Parts: sequence; structure tokens; C-alpha cells
Amino acid sequence: MNREQVSRIAHADHPIRSPLDDDSVRELLGHGIPRDDAQVLDLGCGGGEWLLRALSANSRLRAEGVDISEDALAQAHAAAGERGVRERLVLHHRAAADFSSPNPFDLVLSIGSTHAFGGLLPTLAAARRHLAPGGRVLLGEGFWAREPSPAAVEMLGDLTDLATTLDRVTADGWVPVHGHISTRRELDDYEWACWGSLASWALDHPDDPDSPEALATATTRRGEWLRSYRDDFGFVCLVLRRAPVAGLDEGAQVTALS
Repeated sequence: MNREQVSRIAHADHPIRSPLDDDSVRELLGHGIPRDDAQVLDLGCGGGEWLLRALSANSRLRAEGVDISEDALAQAHAAAGERGVRERLVLHHRAAADFSSPNPFDLVLSIGSTHAFGGLLPTLAAARRHLAPGGRVLLGEGFWAREPSPAAVEMLGDLTDLATTLDRVTADGWVPVHGHISTRRELDDYEWACWGSLASWALDHPDDPDSPEALATATTRRGEWLRSYRDDFGFVCLVLRRAPVAGLDEGAQVTALS
């Protein structure tokens, strides 16, 4: 099975694809979307669930999503039709780091996608390029809740602790105006949903040639979570605005901070 197949099946019961429950997603979008007719961009949108929820809740909002996965974008397109928001959603099949648009956006999302840009600060730089004056960024990033094991670092990358993550964000010229740290329940629910969905699919499709691999993958990933990073990994979502630059009006600040 390829990564796209595994991801599609694993997230069948958790389409937000991040360790967040529905109330947390609703609250974060509420703090991130400045008005009903906002223009919203998701860099690394996957199946588009963040955008679909934003469009469903705001009747005049328009949105664009960017992702390298053609399969995920097809899911987003189909779901947008089912929810009656397809005419307000534009999807781009390309690498998020390579995306460019002549139009600025009131909210730029990048949830759990900093790997696509090469890290936290390059992700913020990309978001800044797309942001309208007075706009906001909704960023989701992992952090170490305690000193990680070598296996956790090898698996999840070179993260920092929560305080250092915030220090890096603010030093880059951003002001957090809202945030959410995923609870233990949200983190655990996400992992159980992913690997439980994949295992269930394998058991429900015993004659599928991919079934043994799917079950083995679910077993391996569940073990990695429980043994390597469950106690070490945390996830934070931040709503960010640009810090003011002394002596410049907002239009000039856009240039100065770009």
C-alpha cells in the first residue's frame, strides 16, 4: 500500500487529520476567521476538512486549498459537492511550498504541514507571503512535552519544547492571539482512530491483497505510538498575527515583514 492509501483509510473516522476534537476545530476557526466573507487558504489541505468546515459555517467565505496528493484533493472535491460548497472552493494540485497566488488571504492555515516547507520558520515565511494586511495564520505544530527518546526524535523529527516553539514564533515577528494545546484525550483519540480504522479495514476486507499489509502497518504504528512517543509528543495550534513594526503603517509593515 502506498502512503496515500494508508492515509485515506486511517483518517476515515478522523477526517480533520490532527489530534483535535470537533469543538477545538470550531473554536480555532472562530478565532482565525476575521469575518464571514473572508478569503481563506490552506497550505497542505489534505482532504480539505478544515476548509469544508469553514465554508459550511460561513456562507460568504471563499477558500483555496493546496496539496500534493491528487487522491486527497479528489476527496475534498467530492466532499465539497456533498456539502453544497463546491462553488466557493478552489483546489490546487501542487506542492504547498511552490504555490503562488496574486490574491492575498485573510486567513492562512498550515496544520501539521511544516515538513512540507522544511520546518516551522519556512512555513511561517510562506504563510506571510500570502497574507492580507490584518490577516491571521492558523498554525498547527508538534512539540516535545518532555525530553524525547531517541526513537521519538528519529520518528517525528527535530521538534522543540512548547516554550521554545513559542519563542521561535514570536522572534520571527508574530503575536499569538489564541492557542490550543491538544489534550491527552485528543492525542489518544487521534491515534486510536487512525490505527483502529486501518485495522478494521483489513479485517473487513480479508480477500483484498493489501489486507495483510494494512493490518501489519496498523499494528506497527500503534506499537510505535505506545512505546516511542505517546508520553513525549504534544501538539499546539496557534492563531497568529503580525507584530507591529515601529514607525510603519500596516501597508508598509507587509513589505517589511515579507
